[in-house]
Amino acid sequence: MKKYLFTPGPAPVPPEVLLEMSRPVIHHRTPEFSAILDSARERMRPLYGTKSEVILLASTGTGAMEAAVINLLQPGEHAIFVNGGKFGERWGKLLAAFGMIGHEVRVEWGRAARPEQIEDAFKAYPESRAVLVQASETSTCAIHPIAPIGEITRKHGAMLIVDGITSVGVFEQKMDEWSVDAFVTGSQKALMLPPGLGMVALSPRALEVAKANKTPRFYFDLMKELKAQRDEHTTAWTAAVSLILGLNKSLEMIHSEGLPNVYARHALMAEATRDAASALGLKLLSPDNPAPGVTGILIPEGLDGGKLVKFLRDNLGVSIQGGQDRMKGKLARIGHMGHLSPFDMLIAIGAFEIGLKQIGAKINLGAGVAAVQARIARSI
Repeated sequence: MKKYLFTPGPAPVPPEVLLEMSRPVIHHRTPEFSAILDSARERMRPLYGTKSEVILLASTGTGAMEAAVINLLQPGEHAIFVNGGKFGERWGKLLAAFGMIGHEVRVEWGRAARPEQIEDAFKAYPESRAVLVQASETSTCAIHPIAPIGEITRKHGAMLIVDGITSVGVFEQKMDEWSVDAFVTGSQKALMLPPGLGMVALSPRALEVAKANKTPRFYFDLMKELKAQRDEHTTAWTAAVSLILGLNKSLEMIHSEGLPNVYARHALMAEATRDAASALGLKLLSPDNPAPGVTGILIPEGLDGGKLVKFLRDNLGVSIQGGQDRMKGKLARIGHMGHLSPFDMLIAIGAFEIGLKQIGAKINLGAGVAAVQARIARSI
């Protein structure tokens, strides 16, 4: 059975990248590897919208999140974090794990944080040294307004730490313009790679904070890692050699397509998927601020979304993802990141319709597919 991957991550990997990663492994203390590492790091900057250097880590995106926390904050320091989903919740857990004092800004799942909520949090906790937030909350398929949050954070002299794991490479990011101090992402989403690489970009101000930070750290010491990557053109520890080769190739492909075209492609897939949901009479979890990288469609009441996900995977070879935590069984998340094109949404929605019928949904087969076709036709 041919398999199709439409999860919010991992995302499909291009054959060209797989071929690059299948090259014989080279040593990470060689001029050949140094040239590839330097190229990949340089090619990452435009995706972040920054002049700052990007640090590559052999880790998942969560490792990059942890690195940002322990390099910029110290035990006992206060920080504000936006909890609008499972990954916003993760910021709070990371703060607690390392002895920081987290102050939660709770946001309804599927909604965006309001700038005034951040302002109110600073009024309540003026000692806060940072704000931690997602650019795109993968669990709820919503985006948060980073630009105004950045303005507020900078006004209060605090740092802004952003999870861009499902935003970097999906839609335009403006790290420098938005006053982001630490911006993290991971390899298995829009960067079209398997899991295993984390990336962190630090602002000049964050670099100064990290240099003075006393929080114990070893593997995730970003200053040590930056020195190795900048000055010695290698990694501080053993590099994920094959993944970095693949990253350099995927970034070559992304820049060859052109970032505006990449962002437009993701937007078109997201719009087509949302149009399909509407045509099927289904609601979105995040109707007002939907993420371009993944769409969350609410399962009709009384039906089991878990059965839908299982049926698609086991019987049709189509993988989508269900909801997490309180949305388990109530949500279907269809990813449109990585090596996908608008016509792939015909497969995703066609299978989705069949699965809905299988679990008892009263829908008109073909309505969603027709909506995808119509949206693609309008883009030509």
